[in-house]
Amino acid sequence: MNLHNKTAIITGAAAGIGAASAALFAREGAKVVAVDIDRELLDQISAQIGQVGGECLAVVADVSQRDQVENVLRSTMQKFRRVDILFNNAGIVPTGKLEATSEEQWDRAMAINVKSMYLFCHAVIPLMKVAGGGVILNTASATALRAVTDRACYTATKAAVIGLTKSMALDYVLDNIRVNCLCPGTVETPSLIQRLAAFPDPEEARKNFIARQPMRRFGTAEEIAQAALYLVSPSAEFVTGVAFAIDGGLSI
Repeated sequence: MNLHNKTAIITGAAAGIGAASAALFAREGAKVVAVDIDRELLDQISAQIGQVGGECLAVVADVSQRDQVENVLRSTMQKFRRVDILFNNAGIVPTGKLEATSEEQWDRAMAINVKSMYLFCHAVIPLMKVAGGGVILNTASATALRAVTDRACYTATKAAVIGLTKSMALDYVLDNIRVNCLCPGTVETPSLIQRLAAFPDPEEARKNFIARQPMRRFGTAEEIAQAALYLVSPSAEFVTGVAFAIDGGLSI
């Protein structure tokens, strides 16, 4: 699954699945463009990749803003001259039933979880077409395959990601652009830890979250990164339009 001489843009790269994927892609030879809103964590990821001989360009950006997305692409092309892989991983997890979801929360989730993918794909696809092809990977969620309680807005955004992925896969298959999405289950990430901490009893909440997992454990960011690596690698050249569930059986 060698990514030698490939340039990969990864959004939401400062922590969790994005950070694990950035490190793994770099170990496999990719030049990584790590995109996130958190400058301090991005610099840490970039430094870690550099320490093991990899190349990483850290770009701070709000992925829901067109001008900042365009800056990411300008910076990428100036430094690496190409984009072979786009991993749209940035996202937020709004919680609550629909009636408890404000319009502001809804709009923000749609902007970060869905519009950002439109903006990056809109900018990257023309470059990939000129280059003769590329790979796009989007992060959806197992909740888009099997609903859970108190995730109405989040589930809507991730279902949209699956639909967008399948449509783009068909539209660009003859341009040699593969488009797939990951559907992770509950993963032990800083985001999950923050959400659990917001419960009145975080330990009880953790137990309840684990109890709904058929494997009785959370996934790890590294496990999701391995799936991402496969889907963006030459090993998956016959794979497109797939919503790949990696959820410990949650969506069964």
